[in-house]
Amino acid sequence: MTRSAEAGRPSAAKPGAGGASAAKPGVLGHDVLAQGTGGKTAWLELAVEADVEAVEAVSEILGRFAPGGSSVEPAFELVDEGLGARVDPTRPAIVRAYLPARDAASAHRVALEAEAALGHLQAFGLRPIGELRTRLVDEADWADAWKAHFPVMRIGRRLVIRPTWRRHRAAPDDVVIALDPGMAFGTGLHPTTRLCLATIEDAADRGDLDRARVLDVGCGSGILAIAAARLGAESVLGVDTDPIAIEATAANVRRNRLARRILARAGSLPSGERLFDIVLANLIASVLMTLAGPLRDELRPGGLLVASGIFADRETEVADALRAVGLAVVERATEGDWVALTARRPA
Repeated sequence: MTRSAEAGRPSAAKPGAGGASAAKPGVLGHDVLAQGTGGKTAWLELAVEADVEAVEAVSEILGRFAPGGSSVEPAFELVDEGLGARVDPTRPAIVRAYLPARDAASAHRVALEAEAALGHLQAFGLRPIGELRTRLVDEADWADAWKAHFPVMRIGRRLVIRPTWRRHRAAPDDVVIALDPGMAFGTGLHPTTRLCLATIEDAADRGDLDRARVLDVGCGSGILAIAAARLGAESVLGVDTDPIAIEATAANVRRNRLARRILARAGSLPSGERLFDIVLANLIASVLMTLAGPLRDELRPGGLLVASGIFADRETEVADALRAVGLAVVERATEGDWVALTARRPA
């Protein structure tokens, strides 16, 4: 399933901070790869700072060259004595991808190709994109190094996303979701995910989730499905075309003891199920427009579609596509340059 800019897999193919050589800017290869890997399996990290406007384009380019896709690390500051985090949308995000580096010459060549492709983005007049930086990451550091990039996060009024390796002292009204993103999408760090979560919480506050049947299209890590169930949905079906996402969703559902209420399975639309009260679709603008009709067809009359992953300059196109298939846009939410739309199928 094509997802929003929160892409890639931040686990085995996505190490983060530890166990790596110092980052090297600019044209790569000789300065970093000449260090050699000592016969060990290693990965070459490609990292680019990108303004929010350019994140999706940079992610797509790095994902072409990296076997595990790319991941996005929004800028955030730690709060609550380091136990939580607050995203800062005014600062650039870091997009990361990883190349196998045992064959130094091959990794060097691919990294130079990626750097050239990034250079072409400047022709589109996007806001600043930083230099491509590289560093070697040893095999032994994969399992844990990336975890440093995922803090406990509070989203909306009650939702708390707690990575399974971190602690959180829950307040009385907190709805805590234990999450290990594994090799799938959906950590809560990206604005598109946070917008969906906040919209789900609003729906719960209105009573729309009470005993509701929910469909999560492109379920990724299962974060949205789990939030819907924890906030009142009676049952949730998550579908994704990526088997890795289905495995991650199933594992996170078990962690949150929701296996009786959430089912994850490989597939897309149509679901083949009876109509849903709420459909969640955290995708990208072009996919939302293509799937506007099939998404409507999953909703019962009066049901709600939550559509996220929309960059601000495409909001009008997406809204028009939804209206063209008979959906009424009833609400919008924004964070930085990202938009989520809520649309209702007429009764």
